[in-house]
Amino acid sequence: MSNKQLRIPFNSPLHPQDTEWSTYGCRQNNPDICGNNGMPGVCAFISDDCICKKPSRAWKKQFQKLKESSR
Repeated sequence: MSNKQLRIPFNSPLHPQDTEWSTYGCRQNNPDICGNNGMPGVCAFISDDCICKKPSRAWKKQFQKLKESSR
């Protein structure tokens, strides 16, 4: 999967694999400056499952907001 397909806007609806602690794809506004970009076992761009295991600190709150709005 290409990097472009894995860039998910922060406000996009939840993906079934999103959790409070991880996201499907990358939801960073600018992945190029993410401290975890390219980090094995953490970054969605290089992991086989396309899961970011260390999203921004704001993600937990955003996850709850998106979860509530999808009900």
